[in-house]
Amino acid sequence: MTPRRPSFIPACCAVALLGALLFPSCKKEGSLGASKVLDPVYFSEVTINDSFWSDRLQKHKSTTLPVCIDQIENQTGRIRNFENAALGEGEHSGIFFDDSDVYKALEGMAYSLVGSPDPALEAKCDEWIAKFAAAQQPDGYINTFYTLTGLQDRWTDMDKHEMYCAGHLGEAAVAYYKATGKRTLLDVAIKMADHMMSVFGPGKRDWVPGHEEIELSLVKLYEVTGERKYLDFASWLLEERGHGHGSHGDGRVWKPIYYQDEVPVGEATDISGHAVRAMYLYCGMSDVASYTANTAYREALDRLWDDVVLRNMYITGGIGQSSSNEGFTTDYSLPNKSAYCETCASVGLILWNWRMNRMTGEGKYIDVLERSLYNAALSGISLQGDRFFYVNPLESDGDHHRQNWYGCACCPSQICRFLPSVGSFIYGKSEDGLWVNLYAGSSAEILPSVTITQQTLYPWDGHIEITLRTPKTLKKALHLRIPSWCPSFSITDKNGKSLPYVMKDGYAVVDGRWNDGDGVILDLDMAPTVVFADPRVKEDEGLCAVQRGPVIYCMEGIDNEGTYDDATIGDDTTFKATYNSDELGGIVRIEASGRGPGPLSLIPYYAWDNRAPTPMKVFLTYSGTKAPTL
Repeated sequence: MTPRRPSFIPACCAVALLGALLFPSCKKEGSLGASKVLDPVYFSEVTINDSFWSDRLQKHKSTTLPVCIDQIENQTGRIRNFENAALGEGEHSGIFFDDSDVYKALEGMAYSLVGSPDPALEAKCDEWIAKFAAAQQPDGYINTFYTLTGLQDRWTDMDKHEMYCAGHLGEAAVAYYKATGKRTLLDVAIKMADHMMSVFGPGKRDWVPGHEEIELSLVKLYEVTGERKYLDFASWLLEERGHGHGSHGDGRVWKPIYYQDEVPVGEATDISGHAVRAMYLYCGMSDVASYTANTAYREALDRLWDDVVLRNMYITGGIGQSSSNEGFTTDYSLPNKSAYCETCASVGLILWNWRMNRMTGEGKYIDVLERSLYNAALSGISLQGDRFFYVNPLESDGDHHRQNWYGCACCPSQICRFLPSVGSFIYGKSEDGLWVNLYAGSSAEILPSVTITQQTLYPWDGHIEITLRTPKTLKKALHLRIPSWCPSFSITDKNGKSLPYVMKDGYAVVDGRWNDGDGVILDLDMAPTVVFADPRVKEDEGLCAVQRGPVIYCMEGIDNEGTYDDATIGDDTTFKATYNSDELGGIVRIEASGRGPGPLSLIPYYAWDNRAPTPMKVFLTYSGTKAPTL
C-alpha cells in the first residue's frame, strides 16, 4: 500500500501541525462568471444499496417521517397555525419560527418521494401545501406568527426569523417541485420572494436577516426559474451585513458578532456567533460565489474554513462549543462534557463543505464532510430513527439522552430533510473527470448512459470495488478521494494489477480509457489509530481518542464496568476490531488491551445512548509518549 500524509488536521486531533496550513485552490470560469469545478450528482440520480445507509433510509421513511408528521399535526400546534392563519383568526401556538419545522419536514417528505414513490405520503404533502397556500396573504407574505399576532408588526425585528422561515419554504418548494412536477408550493415561494423584493433591495429598505437561510433558497429559486433577480437579491442580502443595518426595532441592543453582522462578509476572518447561522451564511456565500466568481467571498471563505476546521472543530466534526450562544467562543477552547455541537450546526457544516468541494475540487472539504457525517450528524438521531439529540457532547455522566421532540424542534426537522439527501454527497462530475467523494454501496447514472457502481462494506471495511458501465469507450479521469485519516492505500484493476495514478488535491487521479465493465479496486487502510488534540486544546491535555476509518469511537460505562473510570491508552495498547451485524444496527466494536486497566470496549460515537442510561466519553487518559507538544 502507498503511504500518504493527511491533507488536513483539525484542532481537535492535530498530531504534528502546530501552525497554519496553506491549501492551493483552483477555479473554473463558466456562465455568469461562475467559479465551479464540479457539478453535483444529486441523490435523485443515486441508488444506495448497502448495509449501512440503506437501513437508515428505510427507517427514515418508516419511522422518522411518521414521527415528524405526528408531532406537527397532533402533538404541537404547528400545522394548526397555518389553518388559523388561513381563517385569519385564532391564536398562534409555539415559537415564532415554528413554520420552518413544517417546511423542513415537508422537504424531507419530498426527498423520500424521489427514491420511493408513495401516493399516501404525496397526498399528505398536497394536504399541507393547500394549507400553506391558503395562509398566504394577497401581497405574497406568508408567516403564521405575524398573520395571527398582527401584520402591522411584520418586518420590524430582524431576529423574528421571517426570512429564515421563507428560506425553508423556498427550499421545500423546490424539492417538491423537482420530486413531483407540481408547482403550487413553488408559486407560493415565488410570491413570497417577490414580496420581499418589493420591500427590500437597492433604493428600498435595508435589512439583515437575523438567521441566515433565505440566501440558499433564493439561489435555488434562481436555479429552477432561471430568473437572475433571485440570485441578485441573495447577493444584496449578503452585502447588507457589516454596515450597521441590524435592528430589533424596539430599542434592544443588536449584537452584531452573534449575528455575523460585525464586518462585511467579504472581509470576514474569524468564525463568530451562532454556529448554525454562520454555516448557513457560508453556504449562501459559497452559492453566490459559485455563480458570480466573487473573489472576495472565496478568499473570505478560505480564511473562515481555516478558523473553523483548524481551531474550532471537534474530533467528531461537531462545531459550536457553547450553550450560551449556541455557537463559538475562543480558538482551541473545546470542552467535552459541555460541548454544544448542535445537530443543525453539523448538518450546516456538511452542506457548506459540499459547496466548497464543488467550487474547488479539493478533497479536504469532503474529509470534513465525512467526519461530521459519520459522527456528529449521525449522533443526532437514534438508531431506530425516532429520537433526536439537539446537543451532542463528547462526554456524559449518563444523564444526556435523545428526546422524541423539542419545543425548538429545528434539529429533528433538520435530520428529517438531511438523511434522504445523503446520496448527493457521493459523486461529482466535471468536464474531464468522474469523482468519487464518499464510499458507499451505490450506483448512479453519472453521465447519460454511463453508470458507476460501488460495492463495499464501508465504513467498516476499506475494500471498495468500482465498476463503470458505458456503451462506448469513455475517456474520463477517475478521481478517488483518499481520506485524510488513511495512512496507506492501493489501487488496482479487477485482475489485481496496480494502476498508475497521480495525487491532486486529496484525490488519486486514475487516467484512462474505460470500456464497459472496467473498474478499479481501492483498498484503504482502516487500522484503528490513536489521535490527539492540538496541545492548545487544554481540555484534552493528557488525553487521546480512538478512530477507525471515518468513525470516531467512544467508551460507554455499560460495556466497561470496573474499568470505565480508570481507562487508559498507552504505547503498548493493542486494538482488535470485530464486526457484529446484530449489535447496535451492525457495528465494528474495538477492544483495546494493554498494561492499563482493561480490556476496554469501544463503540462508534454515533451509536451512544441507544441502550440503557450510562456514562460516555470520547477522550481517554493517555499514558504513552507519542502525544504532540508545542
